[in-house]
Amino acid sequence: MLITSTTSSIVLQAKLFRGFADPSRLSILEALRDGEHTVSDLVQTTRLTQPNVSNHLACLRDCGLVSLRQQGRFAYYSLSDDRVAQLLQLADELLADVARGVYECTHYNSPKEKANA
Repeated sequence: MLITSTTSSIVLQAKLFRGFADPSRLSILEALRDGEHTVSDLVQTTRLTQPNVSNHLACLRDCGLVSLRQQGRFAYYSLSDDRVAQLLQLADELLADVARGVYECTHYNSPKEKANA
């Protein structure tokens, strides 16, 4: 099967949105909308464990969604591009209009939600 540039673009978009689809990564991205934070700040804000935050930050850095600035012994994380914050804002705005449908959608439930249904 021949892969077209459109197919490649769609595959890349799907990978991008998987980065946003994980609740832990999304909570980190949301916290970083306010500006730079250390891992300790993010642990406190997100209530995730330090290893969990560090692993998700590594993933987000690898995907190019988060940047790292080292200052002495401290590492400061921030969104890599203003458009990441804009995308999160657009999601907020869209959800304001379609939240009920998204909430009631049975096709997008996580495996844990399906098991409890």
